[in-house]
Amino acid sequence: MTSTIQNRYDFLLVFDIKDGNPNGDPDAGNLPRVDAETGQGLVTDVCLKRKVRNFVQLTKDATPGYDIFIKEKAILNQLIDKSYIDLGIDLSNPPADEKNGKKRNKEGQGQGTEVQSARARMCADYFDIRAFGAVMSTGANAGQVRGPIQLTFARSVDPVVTLEHSITRMAVATEAEAEKQSGDNRTMGRKNTIPYGVYVAHGFISPALAAQTGFSEADLELFWEALVQMFEHDRSAARGLMATQKLIIFKHSSALGNASAHQLFDRVKVTLKDADKPPRDFSDYEVTINRENLPSDVEVIVR
Repeated sequence: MTSTIQNRYDFLLVFDIKDGNPNGDPDAGNLPRVDAETGQGLVTDVCLKRKVRNFVQLTKDATPGYDIFIKEKAILNQLIDKSYIDLGIDLSNPPADEKNGKKRNKEGQGQGTEVQSARARMCADYFDIRAFGAVMSTGANAGQVRGPIQLTFARSVDPVVTLEHSITRMAVATEAEAEKQSGDNRTMGRKNTIPYGVYVAHGFISPALAAQTGFSEADLELFWEALVQMFEHDRSAARGLMATQKLIIFKHSSALGNASAHQLFDRVKVTLKDADKPPRDFSDYEVTINRENLPSDVEVIVR
């Protein structure tokens, strides 16, 4: 792998959805998530990271160093156990924490406790641990990792309208249902969508935390690629038409950063061109970046 990243990054992800449900709330009948006070739509950071994980899993196909820890049907403690087994550590009496873990100094592992060795192995094997971090103390303790990439909820630029549609399936599941309907055999259902919405999520990448997980320049490039293309490989009738429209990256020349994130984010405006017309396409919006008096040691990258 290449060296870990040396620069701080702040970024905005602008995406839209048409006639779909971007992130249903299971506690509200899978209705699209909405800020009750403003009417703006919400998409959780967990939802966005899931799509990144799926993209990496699809494109890398379990390439060594790019496996995914949090994936469908995974049994996490088994994966943690595997890291210990791969290191040749006896799991009959696993360490409870870093302090009581035995010191190790095997060739190629360096000196550290068993927990530290297992954590380093997990970071090396799993892309999402290097990127987002993980809690790995649920079984054979491999510690906790705070990832260099942090994401906010995505929030729609304008309030969204939640629609509920009745749908019909021309079939039933059981003979009892068919008898009850005298052979009509219909099943009624509901589908929730919003007609259109543009969402903005904010993200932050710390080189200090990247050094702890081994998050590299190659990992970063894969992450940018995932943000741009993840919706292309996550199609569903329930999600309608979703697409990344803009990825705006602020690259600092230093590890600590050269400007406040909120000041950089304020330079990006996503505005509705005609406030009297309900938006139904991304062309109804305008995205502007104020580059006036931008610090010379901050580079703007648009994808």
